[in-house]
Amino acid sequence: MEYILSIDQGTSSTRTIIFDKEGKQRGSHQVEHKQYYPKPAWVEHDPMEIWDNTQLTMRKAIEVAGVELSEIHSIGITNQRETVVAWDKSTGLPLHNAIVWQCRRTAPRVDELSEFKGLFHEKTGLVLDAYFSGTKMEWLLQNSPKVQEASQKGTLAFGTIDSWLMFKMSGRHVTEASNASRTLLYNIRTKEWDTELMDILSVNPEMLPEVLPNADDPFGHYKEVPIGGVLGDQQAALFGQLCFNEGQMKNTYGTGNFTLLNTGRKIVHSSNGLLTTVAWDIGGDTNYALEGSVFVTGAALRWLRDNLNFFDNYSDIDGLASESNNGVYFVPAFVGLGAPHWDSNARGTLIGITGSASKGDIVRATLESIAFQTEDLLELMREETKLTITELRVDGGQTNSELLMQIQADISQLDVAVPRERETTALGAAFMAGLNRLWENPSDLIDLNPTVKNFSPKITEEERRILHEKWKEAVTRSLSWL
Repeated sequence: MEYILSIDQGTSSTRTIIFDKEGKQRGSHQVEHKQYYPKPAWVEHDPMEIWDNTQLTMRKAIEVAGVELSEIHSIGITNQRETVVAWDKSTGLPLHNAIVWQCRRTAPRVDELSEFKGLFHEKTGLVLDAYFSGTKMEWLLQNSPKVQEASQKGTLAFGTIDSWLMFKMSGRHVTEASNASRTLLYNIRTKEWDTELMDILSVNPEMLPEVLPNADDPFGHYKEVPIGGVLGDQQAALFGQLCFNEGQMKNTYGTGNFTLLNTGRKIVHSSNGLLTTVAWDIGGDTNYALEGSVFVTGAALRWLRDNLNFFDNYSDIDGLASESNNGVYFVPAFVGLGAPHWDSNARGTLIGITGSASKGDIVRATLESIAFQTEDLLELMREETKLTITELRVDGGQTNSELLMQIQADISQLDVAVPRERETTALGAAFMAGLNRLWENPSDLIDLNPTVKNFSPKITEEERRILHEKWKEAVTRSLSWL
């Protein structure tokens, strides 16, 4: 038998899945890691904990699958993007906790850089925001004595989580274009680190990894197994959803929501807060995508569970939610709002509460907030690309909520398609790692992740419009709270 080992290093956990040539899971293992909150709206991870968990999940997944390491043809890696690790190349040890994509500590610095917004947007396709990696690197250079010392010695390495894992696995300091394009330092037109942008953020090129194609041959080896494919998590989900053509799109429901629309070889710059990003680079052929990011979706459900004790298991959500929101709206702006608002000063708002409001109404409002935030992105994508979108391919843990999927179909007035393999992030990395090994080209993958469930709209366009207008009003109340 022939297998791919896929590492999915996410915001809250690390999972390794073994896939066979038919794209089916043969074994997996998952371990959560600790979240550190040193200050309000600051978020960190321990890079060594992530590395230890990666090794553990690889061993356990291989055991569960009942395969030998010699049967693994290639390793795929997909990762939480924008999260930055600083380490010493000479020791291989981290110099500071990883600064997570959710962290807002550099928001004041972003405000100081406002004169460069247009420059960053034109070169990187991104908005200038604390979400991305570049200002995190600058912060570490200015605030971490260990990082400063390594910089002076010339042993400092910066990287997103993929780079950190590959360095630990193979000793190489490398990345690929989908992760590089999320740093504020990578020019998506020239496909190189940009000298002008690095100068603005005081980052030297020798600190940054070499950028390779997504299906490189190989990125390195781990115990003689080639690391054959690497993608940022959302681009991996787009690939795993088989959205290879212009106009196809997916939405991943995780800690946050991420909507990507394949724009083919076109770089579509948004004037309304969407992001232009590299989807993948296969053999020098680059595909681009338009992306909208929602910071808090699954994290809001976790808040209901862990902070408010509304339920014990996510499987209880559909039965607990009310049939309608009864006028209650929830804007989960715990760390500000992403696209299309990009307001770091927005904060969570629960509005429309009366004496008859119930726990079920709040659960319903939380589910609706996930769908509303996604629809806000879809509206912009339709407007800016002029593409007709009839289907939304979905993945991620929240797709287990059939109520949420129906709400999404209703609010967006389109078909919501759930694939056979919902771990499409890991599957996309596996597909990429298997190119030129188990599969010749992407067309060989088309039948390997079929749709198994469709949700179609059940409410009218007028009903949808009324709900959406009230949502938008609730959002305005949350903006600029700080």
